Amino acid sequence: MAKKTTTKANRKVKKVMHEYKRGKLKIGKSNKRVKSRKQAIAIGLSEARKAGARIPRRGRRKGRKSR
Repeated sequence: MAKKTTTKANRKVKKVMHEYKRGKLKIGKSNKRVKSRKQAIAIGLSEARKAGARIPRRGRRKGRKSR
């Protein structure tokens, strides 16, 4: 089975999580501190995608089926 993420992506997420744990990770123009662990991981993956790392596509939300 193929590896889902690259080492480049793993390093990026690790760096972001380190900042999050130290309370230094901020987001957006408002410069607010990130309080959620899930949000910190999402930021790390997003930065890795922008840097060109290979990461699986985002999960799609399942909507309600109309009858």
